[in-house]
Amino acid sequence: MIAPVPADHILAIDQGTTSSRAILFDREGGTVSIAQRELKQHYPQRGWVEHDAQDIWTDSLAVAREALGRSGVDPARVAGIGITNQRETTLLWDRRTGEPIHRAIVWQDRRTADMCDQLKADGAEAEVRAKTGLLLDPYFSATKIAWLLDNVAGARAAANRGEIAFGTVDSFLLWRLTGGTVHATDATNASRTSLFDIHNQRWDPDLCRLFDVPESLLPDVRDNSGDFGITELGLFDRQLAIGGMAGDQQAALVGQACFEPGMAKATYGTGCFLLLNTGAEAVHSRSGLLTTIGYRLSGKVSFAIEGSIFIAGAAVKWLRDGLGVIADAAQTSGLATQVPDSHGVYLVPAFVGLGAPHWDAQARGAIFGLTLDSTSAHLARAALEAVAYQTHDLIGAMVADGGAAPAALRVDGGMAANDWLCQFLADMLAIRVQRPRNVETTALGAAYLAGLATGVWSGTSEIARSWAAQNEFEAKMQCGQRRQLLDGWQDAVRRLKA
Repeated sequence: MIAPVPADHILAIDQGTTSSRAILFDREGGTVSIAQRELKQHYPQRGWVEHDAQDIWTDSLAVAREALGRSGVDPARVAGIGITNQRETTLLWDRRTGEPIHRAIVWQDRRTADMCDQLKADGAEAEVRAKTGLLLDPYFSATKIAWLLDNVAGARAAANRGEIAFGTVDSFLLWRLTGGTVHATDATNASRTSLFDIHNQRWDPDLCRLFDVPESLLPDVRDNSGDFGITELGLFDRQLAIGGMAGDQQAALVGQACFEPGMAKATYGTGCFLLLNTGAEAVHSRSGLLTTIGYRLSGKVSFAIEGSIFIAGAAVKWLRDGLGVIADAAQTSGLATQVPDSHGVYLVPAFVGLGAPHWDAQARGAIFGLTLDSTSAHLARAALEAVAYQTHDLIGAMVADGGAAPAALRVDGGMAANDWLCQFLADMLAIRVQRPRNVETTALGAAYLAGLATGVWSGTSEIARSWAAQNEFEAKMQCGQRRQLLDGWQDAVRRLKA
């Protein structure tokens, strides 16, 4: 008798801001195969950022098929799919046809800044903050939904008739993968909309009225690991269970095995997002940080406090595509080592406003300290240093809220592969910086969530035991030098905000 083939692999779809990727993982959390496509960015007006929803779908499906095809793994060994996504990015689509009514409005988009300012002036922020843990900012989904309903011809009337569906990218991909049979999201993505009460775990009718969003638009909210349906016939060699979904930063929290209160991770991609696990306690920040859902498993919520930096890797991309001072992002590490310091140059990358702890939607990027002998190497170094300075601001805000600085920071994302940056982070934060053996932690977290639902992994304890550091970076810089650099940064931020 031939033993049945074990279903011990998970496909993760990682739909990000600048690319769509798919990674097939084995039971050890190792990468078997990977496929990726860059996602075109659309900038119709100053401060506006959009994605073509059809590109998101076709690219996600294409990379999923490619990763499965090039792996050589028997399709019967694939237990299911996990999805992780750029959060807050907002889509509305026709429930009958599945066609989007407009391009997706990306999380970076600032078009609703005036709407947020008016709501603040009306005194609405206290209620929003108390229920959602979020600030009133264009970053989040609710004002984006309202803008689409009010600016796309016929959209609000169609929504009131129940003909329109809202979703963040996870929900849109799930709808397409299941052939329009499942309209759902997970608790982490729901918690980033400004419409979800994170304490009572439900869409809040009062918030829906505040933002003028019909409740009929909203998807079902589920645990991060569980039954999200199966893929439509014909998409893959066989139908696959969809067992896990989480917003990208929460997926990375799971992928970094930060399951205990006090553990922290920072993901350095287009932006930088630092999450500190606070367990069952929803800590309310007094320093401009966010209270959010870290993950929800078997109905039990683990909360996190989050600091968001809007621009990290995107600043390096700007050096490449906007200024042409580098040809490849990897060059920044070499350029940073060509000069002994940044020569007093500070880049404050507020291209789409300042995130935590400043939350200044109107701020725009600036470079300070330029002299005639400033070079491209100084600019490259300043771009990398800005990432560490902003991370220091986030840790400082967490401490100001009464928390202790984490003993270590687990880092991931594309920029975490840069040894120079990791060492500078350790120097600025004065704590140990740990880079995991597998830096694909966002996709890995989605895989873990799907694997928990499909029996590939038995529980979070098994996942935590499998985490291992590839490199650890200890602080080497003298306190005086650290303080001098940070003082220069804070002076630059003050000048920008002034």
